[in-house]
Order: sequence, then structure tokens, then C-alpha cells
Amino acid sequence: MFSPLFALLLAAAPQAAAPPAAAPAPTRVAIETTAGRIVIELARAQAPITTANFLRYVDQKRLNGTNFYRSVKVAPGFGFVQFGIRNAPKRILPPIKHEPTTQTGLKHLDGTISIARLEPGSARGDFTIMVGDQPSLDADPGKPGDNLGYAAFGQVVEGKEVIARILDTATDPNAGPFKGEMLAEPVQITSAVRVK
Repeated sequence: MFSPLFALLLAAAPQAAAPPAAAPAPTRVAIETTAGRIVIELARAQAPITTANFLRYVDQKRLNGTNFYRSVKVAPGFGFVQFGIRNAPKRILPPIKHEPTTQTGLKHLDGTISIARLEPGSARGDFTIMVGDQPSLDADPGKPGDNLGYAAFGQVVEGKEVIARILDTATDPNAGPFKGEMLAEPVQITSAVRVK
């Protein structure tokens, strides 16, 4: 039998710390296109609403059969490409709340994926990927207008060369609402799936 003093010393002894919980595995999505494979790692902790929206489009296969349709070349090797549903009635989901970069801490850097929008809270199923850093797309309270920027929510971790090829794809000077920016031959998305 332990003495009361021994029991007291035992209780006061430092306890072994529990091992730290393993960080959750990052969520990645592979987009297979006719130009090659792109893998995006989502920033779920920072932009939970926007990433959940993107994953709904992925998991419900609403991006399969869509395409990269727009290339905005600001300078050689610099700009962004756009893909998504283009308001197709059978693919569209309700709009989501805007998550500005001032809230998420994310930035529009080279390879960042962001969601296209008109006014804040109108974003649905069209997405852009940056080629080069684009700080002008970040929220900036000092700017005029709504100044909330666009909602960044992940980063390309594989296939940046595919994005560069899409950016350099020929555009049709007369097609679509963005003259000179619509791809003459859109790059098809054959599948978009979570990477296990």
C-alpha cells in the first residue's frame, strides 16, 4: 500500500502529454482536360464556403463536360484562365456568400484558384486560375466600388504548365461577351474528381 506522501508526489508528477492530433489530409481535386491534368489543393480552413461550393460542383459531376473557355492575357505569360458552367441551367447551383481575401488571408498569387462573380454574393460555378501574381484581384478597402475583390480558395499544385498552355491558346476576336478573350477552341474538362 502506498503512503499518503507517495500518493501526493505521484499526483504532482508531470503527466506525459498526449501526442498531437494529426493534421487532416489536404483536400485535392484533379481536373483532367484535353490539354493535360491539373491538381488543385483547396484552402478549406480559410475559405470554407467557397471550397464547399467548388466541391459540390465536383462531387455532383457538374464540371464534367464543361471547359476552359476564356484566356485573359494581361502580358506575355501573365493573366488568368477561366472555366466552369457558364450559367448552364442544368448545372447551376445557388450563389454563395462572398469570402473576401481580407477575411480569408489568401492572396491571388501565381496558381491561385478563385471564383468568378459579378456583385459580392453572386458567385456560382465559374472559376479562374491565376498565371502570375494578381494583387489587383484581392480585396482592398481603400479602393472605390465594392472593393471586396474576388474569393481565392486554393492553389494549383500540379499542372501549372497546363494552365500556361491554356493561357496561350488562340482566342476568337469576335466571340462571346469578352471580345478577344474567348478561346477559339475551348479546352474540355473530361473529369473533375477528388484525389484520394
